[in-house]
Amino acid sequence: MRSPLGAFIFLTFMFLLDVYVFQAVKTVSHSGSPKTKAIIYSIYWGITVITIIGFLIFAFGGPELLPRKLRTYLFAIIMGFFLAKLVAIIFILVDDIRRAIQWAVGKIFSSNSVAAEGNETGITRSVFLSWLSLALGGTLFTSLIYGFGNKYKYDIKRVQLSYDNLPKGFKGMKILHISDIHSGSFTDKEAVHHGVKEIMGENADLILFTGDLVNDKATEMDDYLDIFNQLKAPMGVYSTLGNHDYGDYVRWPIDGISKEQNLENLKGVHANLGWRLLMNEHVVLEKNGDQIALLGIENWGAKANFPKYGRMDLAHSGTGKYPFKILLSHDPSHWEAEVKVKYSDIDLMLSGHTHGMQFGIEIPGFKWSPAQYVYKQWAGLYEDAKQKLYVNRGFGFLGYPGRVGILPEITVIELV
Repeated sequence: MRSPLGAFIFLTFMFLLDVYVFQAVKTVSHSGSPKTKAIIYSIYWGITVITIIGFLIFAFGGPELLPRKLRTYLFAIIMGFFLAKLVAIIFILVDDIRRAIQWAVGKIFSSNSVAAEGNETGITRSVFLSWLSLALGGTLFTSLIYGFGNKYKYDIKRVQLSYDNLPKGFKGMKILHISDIHSGSFTDKEAVHHGVKEIMGENADLILFTGDLVNDKATEMDDYLDIFNQLKAPMGVYSTLGNHDYGDYVRWPIDGISKEQNLENLKGVHANLGWRLLMNEHVVLEKNGDQIALLGIENWGAKANFPKYGRMDLAHSGTGKYPFKILLSHDPSHWEAEVKVKYSDIDLMLSGHTHGMQFGIEIPGFKWSPAQYVYKQWAGLYEDAKQKLYVNRGFGFLGYPGRVGILPEITVIELV
């Protein structure tokens, strides 16, 4: 956020938010001694000032002022405070609305039927809601800090998929699916290497990657080439591009490299890794004398302003003779928007993109994330008739350097 106007607007909003949340702080501490209240108020506003200073450093300091790792965590902490306070004001606002209605009713009817809050016995509703708002905001912030330690805790998801039209030679084939590496976010090479060793320990027949190898620049892979080139499988490693791979979110040129050259360089990275990058095309996989088609398209998103570089017509052309088809398409919104509508012979589509928003709850029988309010298919397996979609939760992370409830994923799919 380098725009002075944008920074001023955000800072103004942050300050007004702090003033509003402070009302809850005053409410819950009203019975304290003057000294206690002075300490609480000083801590609250001290944290606010530090947060604002941190934001100014992040917004205007430039990448050379602070190490990348420190900048990443600073940004996450600032946004964590911001989100925690947004959650807190929900209940403060509820209380203010309640009191406004109570006051209005009292004025209109001029009746004693509306009891004064001061006559309530025990904890008042205002104090209760203020405590609740601060507790929920604090819980959110604490969980985000806790999530810093989860970003390299790779979760292996095992899925068995059954198809009547799967050629006999492919029954029992093991596919390893990863997505959204986002190498530009990594800060611990050894932890990433551990994840790659977990992948190789699965001894999969085929490894498939569904896009977002980098955040923006091909050079973000420089320090990790010697790790990801270890990914090997008997039937090969195939990949496709995600929305971040095109460099659409930064201003070019960078270090004398144009956006177009950066994309060509990234294609070269896939080649140097030994991965077969599928660009709106298909390949034929053979196993035990049988054949299936593997299609891969460039990014195609039906949501917001995500690009539609993908060409299913090109990738699908010539695949009619193959009894089973797997599609690599980064954005899961592609499934309902085009694949199910026009290409009903795609048996399995593999995607990523959502990261499960790196925040949510997953327990047996229940799955929730804010991602579901944007993407109907946001994590795991989805089925419609004979067609199936699997959305990987992402190997890496972006923006927030952590994960809460939604761990980084390595998917092992067995076709049975």
